[in-house]
Amino acid sequence: QVQLVESGGGLVQPGGSLRLSCVASGDIRSVYTMGWYRQVPGKQRELVATITQGGTTNYADFMKGQFTISRDNAKNTVYLQMNSLKPEDTAVYYCTAQITTTTTYIKAYWGKGTLVTVSS
Repeated sequence: QVQLVESGGGLVQPGGSLRLSCVASGDIRSVYTMGWYRQVPGKQRELVATITQGGTTNYADFMKGQFTISRDNAKNTVYLQMNSLKPEDTAVYYCTAQITTTTTYIKAYWGKGTLVTVSS
């Protein structure tokens, strides 16, 4: 069984920063691409950023350098550094990872999400 657990969300003022973390644990053989998505109630979940096992990153167009994704392969952890936060960044942020285990082929797993609220 595999679990992804996000942390680091919370309330922050406009212009502030937050760093999200997501740890994958369980019966893991290998962790491939990891990423972050976000969802506002009533809207579709949207891509924020992804990062491959080798460190190649991909960002949504709206990022414009505002967020930075990184990972620590030894810890099966992915991070999202969020700077210059705006009220429109308020959302539930979900971690995802493509993982193989000792008993399954590659499969996408999701965390339960962490709420980020940007408000004064």
